[in-house]
Amino acid sequence: MSKMKTISLVLGGFVAGALISLHVPALADKETKSGLPIEELRTFAEVYNAIKQGYVEPVEDKAMITNAIAGMLSNLDPHSAYLDADGFKDLQVGTQGEFGGLGIEVGMEDGLVKVVSPIEDTPAYRAGIKTGDLIFKLDETPVKGLTLNEAVKKMRGKPKTSIKLSILRKGETKPLEITLVREVIKVQSVKSKVVEPGYGWVRITQFQENTTADLVRHLANLYKQGPLQGLVLDLRNDPGGLLNSAIGVSATFLPADVKVVSTDGRTGDAKQEFLARPQDYLRGTREDPLRALPAEVKKVPMVVLVNSGSASASEIVAGALQDYKRATLLGTQTFGKGSVQSIIPLPGNSAIKLTTARYFTPLGRSIQAKGIEPDFIVEETANSSGAPHRVREADLERHLSNGREKEQPVAAKPDAAKPAAKEKPKEKGKDGDDSSESELPPRLEYAGKDDFQFQQALNLLKGKEVMQNKAK
Repeated sequence: MSKMKTISLVLGGFVAGALISLHVPALADKETKSGLPIEELRTFAEVYNAIKQGYVEPVEDKAMITNAIAGMLSNLDPHSAYLDADGFKDLQVGTQGEFGGLGIEVGMEDGLVKVVSPIEDTPAYRAGIKTGDLIFKLDETPVKGLTLNEAVKKMRGKPKTSIKLSILRKGETKPLEITLVREVIKVQSVKSKVVEPGYGWVRITQFQENTTADLVRHLANLYKQGPLQGLVLDLRNDPGGLLNSAIGVSATFLPADVKVVSTDGRTGDAKQEFLARPQDYLRGTREDPLRALPAEVKKVPMVVLVNSGSASASEIVAGALQDYKRATLLGTQTFGKGSVQSIIPLPGNSAIKLTTARYFTPLGRSIQAKGIEPDFIVEETANSSGAPHRVREADLERHLSNGREKEQPVAAKPDAAKPAAKEKPKEKGKDGDDSSESELPPRLEYAGKDDFQFQQALNLLKGKEVMQNKAK
């Protein structure tokens, strides 16, 4: 099984899944400048000149320099990257929760586009695209031979135009062909409902610019329907987002001014503490949304749902609430994306995304490559005893180490030459001819009667027995 190329993109825009600090650090002069590596730079110049003079086709200087920059960054860790003008713009738009495309977070594996996660309420999600799907053809264009950026650009397009994705899926004997219609993606950051009298559910799908204010509105609406005896905060499959939003969400449930998260890196700017206070979760001089928060929210019994798709900002919130024993965590171990990416603008409206620090919980636990372990380990279904291996940060090639704890060896993965040994139980599909679309099973309704993890969270809030697969 090959390593997955972990440039995580959303069709039509970068997902705010990598926890991004959109500040511009002045990295120059942070440390005593060392001498330039003259011999290595001489070698670089010789290679540059050889390509310029002898490559079979002319190569523009700009393209060569851009590729060199991209190569330097991509070989550091999975989250450092070069952003061209389009990528930089998409990143900024994506954090605001609206962008064009299909609604898929993707990476690359074996030369094919791999679905990391479909985003809720998007064309991809509604069509039944699943995590782990491998896209091998876009309309009539094979994906093999394309870079991830090239593939993403082909999947972008004007709203109301269609594209056919040819997909390989575990458990299916034949490829699937699914046609999606592009649209402007508007990601709803917060969802909520009263699931039964006295018990509320709030889900955060991504940590965006307005997530804290949206959360407060949803909580206020829940309390308008009656007092709550328990609250479930659902962070499952939330890939993260903005740091200030993670701090704001944590501050919603924690006492004022307590430490939420800290960062540690090589430069002075990278060593910081962030507290549950307005100056750390607000940008500019906007009104503090927590002023409208019902007072009961600070004390209502809480369960936080997490899984392997909970990353970065989700892990910051879960770790803080767990450290202060403000909430009980239930689900499966989180992804382990605990590094800080700083955005450094470059000339030509481009930028680099550079890993500059690690995140630590209030008690000093490093999130990086380890994640957050729930208090109650509960798999997705009642009969899941030891779920199959899920890809996490520690599985990614060149991942950053934990920094404080010795990493546990990554579980051995099944031999790629024996696909039957690593496949999940087959899902029923329609085996028509090659050109037909497969019949897709209905998606799980979050906080519904068939949501096993959620039902166990309710049991915990009610003081009933929790059916878990493994005690912590």
